[in-house]
Amino acid sequence: MRLRTPLFSMLLLAAAGAAVAGPTCTDEPQSKWLSEAEMSQRFQAQGYKDDVKKLHVSKGKCWEIYGTDKQGRKVEVYFHPITGAIVEENVRN
Repeated sequence: MRLRTPLFSMLLLAAAGAAVAGPTCTDEPQSKWLSEAEMSQRFQAQGYKDDVKKLHVSKGKCWEIYGTDKQGRKVEVYFHPITGAIVEENVRN
């Protein structure tokens, strides 16, 4: 039984690391992507406040934006870089 415990712990850590990495969006070239300005506009048009704190390309090739939602909560939102659709939204503390 003791031999299984370290293996189980390693599997849990690997799964947790994958969850933190964020979503994967596309392998399409950036020439097909919406611009930073377009993503900021879409972010605001979807009801987020106009205080985009950070906008960058995530490891999974999504637009990742940090800002504030309608309720005043800090959020991290991943957008598909071609369609502009929300892929994932996380409320931050």
